[in-house]
Amino acid sequence: MCFHTSQTKSVVQLEQRYDVRLAEEAFRTSFDQPQYHLNGFAHPELLVIPQEEPSVIAPGLWGIVPDNKSASGIQDYYKQAVKYGGGLNARSEKLFDHFIYKRSALSRRCIIPVTGFFEPHEHQGKKYPFHFKHEQDEVLSLAGLYTFIDGVMTFTILTKSASPLFAKIHNKKNRQPVLLSPDHEQDWLSDGLSATDVQDLIDLPFDDGLLNTYPVSRDLFSPKVDSNVDWILEEVDYSFRQ
Repeated sequence: MCFHTSQTKSVVQLEQRYDVRLAEEAFRTSFDQPQYHLNGFAHPELLVIPQEEPSVIAPGLWGIVPDNKSASGIQDYYKQAVKYGGGLNARSEKLFDHFIYKRSALSRRCIIPVTGFFEPHEHQGKKYPFHFKHEQDEVLSLAGLYTFIDGVMTFTILTKSASPLFAKIHNKKNRQPVLLSPDHEQDWLSDGLSATDVQDLIDLPFDDGLLNTYPVSRDLFSPKVDSNVDWILEEVDYSFRQ
């Protein structure tokens, strides 16, 4: 599952890439800091492009929360939901059945821009993180859903069955995030799509040939190490790959 991401582009670069503007100028300084490793279980804020206002990019809390909660109850909900993955990912197969997802599937879809993400590879009982990024270091568009709670946006990243590349790396659960090609980003944010239209966009394959993936330090998974540092993106050689 996609529980770890990176986002190292500046706000201006994201604004230019998606032809959007930052929702509030006060956010710019904090989001101009490169984030080499964003651990979803810490429920960080990421910049998100929401369907309801696709001309802006705005902060969202990673971890979708039901829209009948209050802003003051978000952290308590995260504590309760940790056993279910903290709302970080949403299985696309449950899109129109799950009590949260179905309320957002037709009118509250979003794009989460990232420069990379991490998936675990299991070998002899140990997990080794692999970094995925665009082969030309371009931004990747992850498909997601969101809710608004007292003005606070919370979001989740959609996942689906793994492509051959992802099945090779994410070899235990065989999942991958839903990646949108540039040609279909605006389609994903369009109003008036039917359930079939939404599902068809999810099912579209992303060209694995555009992705570069390699193993990184297992410190990524350590709660004792500050892994939001540039070296966490460096390739590490493990004996099982030789």
